[in-house]
Amino acid sequence: MWKTWGREGMDAADYMRRAIEIAYRGKGSVHPNPLVGCVLVRDGEIIAEGWHGHLGGLHAEQAAIADAEERGISTSGCTAYVTLEPCNHHGRTPPCTEALLWAGVKKVVIGALDPNPTVRGGGMEALREQGIDVESGLMEEDCILQMRPFMHWCVERRPLVLLKAAVDSDGRVDVDDSSPSERFTSDSSLNWAHKVRSEHMAILVGVETVVRDDPELTARGVDARIQPTRIVIDPDARIPENSKVLCDGLAPTILIHSKPVLSEDMPHVTRYVLPSEDREIEIEKILDLLGDLRIQSLIVEGGPLTWKKFLKAGVVDDAVLIRSQISLSSGNPDAFGELDLHEAAMQQISEEDCGGDIMTVWSRRH
Repeated sequence: MWKTWGREGMDAADYMRRAIEIAYRGKGSVHPNPLVGCVLVRDGEIIAEGWHGHLGGLHAEQAAIADAEERGISTSGCTAYVTLEPCNHHGRTPPCTEALLWAGVKKVVIGALDPNPTVRGGGMEALREQGIDVESGLMEEDCILQMRPFMHWCVERRPLVLLKAAVDSDGRVDVDDSSPSERFTSDSSLNWAHKVRSEHMAILVGVETVVRDDPELTARGVDARIQPTRIVIDPDARIPENSKVLCDGLAPTILIHSKPVLSEDMPHVTRYVLPSEDREIEIEKILDLLGDLRIQSLIVEGGPLTWKKFLKAGVVDDAVLIRSQISLSSGNPDAFGELDLHEAAMQQISEEDCGGDIMTVWSRRH
């Protein structure tokens, strides 16, 4: 049930902060669209609010106007605080600029301008041409941070890359090549990993991980409205035909080969060929391909060889290292840990306990 949020002494930053807060309600449900929130204010009180809740649904401005309509509140003469510049083009929904004009909004305060080529200032200009007072840049850094994958993709045309590594106390992930893999992280770490999966557009692993573990690579135990696309780097087409990512149909799967492959068509599996003379497919080419597919956020989940390739290529934006207190006896010597992240110019920004595991967060950003 909607509840009036206004209170005495609120200012413009408070209204934008509320818009940022409610925008998070669309997390994991709107990509490739960004998270956007909007509040409508009159006489110092929020009279309506809205957010982009699911792909193809109302945009934040439209949802806020609909919220007011449902409760019989006039929007004429109010001010709209919106975290992202309103669109001025027809897509899955009509332009938000038209909705704001129809609602009689007298002023629009924008957090961040939209770098998408379909917008790029067009929404702000369209509103001004119709006599609407428009301001931009309020809490801009906070708004951009919330929409970071979208903003990164608009500028770089590549996904934002999160490296997620889970290792034992010695930095290992396997016992040896002949023994079955075993889980060594806590329930808290596992729950966190599935939540993060649900918030990203794609998960990537090397074919060795599929051969060894046969993972599902899906978000489980959480409200995952859109399952992430599963991506496997498989230069020589070694992936087993009965592997879960090929057979379960739970999510789209992309296989990346270095040469053409003859195979049976599967409705949820797509194969791409990125030619390579030495079978080492360039990481940059993979990211360019994923960017062309409009994938904005990518988790690199394994294994150690793939982690190190992405770090060496200098394309990892953020990393999470989960170190268990358990030691895998007779472990595989191919260890991974803090030194690899330091050598790749990653900076540790936090550390916390996660059900007994130690979780450290790293970033290229200061």
